[in-house]
Amino acid sequence: MLKAIDPLLNADVLYALRAMGHGDRLVICDTNFPADSIARQTVLGRLLRIDNVSAARATAAVLSVMPLDTFVDDAAIRMEIVGQPLEVPPVQQEVQAAVNSAEGRSWPLVGVERHAFYDKAKGAYCVIATGERRFYGCFLFTKGVIPPTGE
Repeated sequence: MLKAIDPLLNADVLYALRAMGHGDRLVICDTNFPADSIARQTVLGRLLRIDNVSAARATAAVLSVMPLDTFVDDAAIRMEIVGQPLEVPPVQQEVQAAVNSAEGRSWPLVGVERHAFYDKAKGAYCVIATGERRFYGCFLFTKGVIPPTGE
């Protein structure tokens, strides 16, 4: 156990978050996402897990230590519902709230078509599978920077 570190952030996840650089992306996904096969194509090359929690809870844990990138318009991405790209289901609303809370302001959660999402996920640094069982609980987040103290 570490002080001020969310206990959901296991050693493997903390290692990946620390190793990522500005502009690197990570996937937080539900149980239906092809997590292992896509994770094998990422920079890290293996699947990470935060089991038995919702996508929103895993997102809150990750964003408690990782800033989002302010230099891009799509630092937070959600997988669109097939045939209903503008619909935002409860699982995505909950993640939106977690993102807004972590960033201290309203932050856009950009929708991306399912197959385009898979393509972007393959180029990510890593994939973190959660216990989220609701459909479309899949997200991409781009790591930002922490400025020097006093700036």
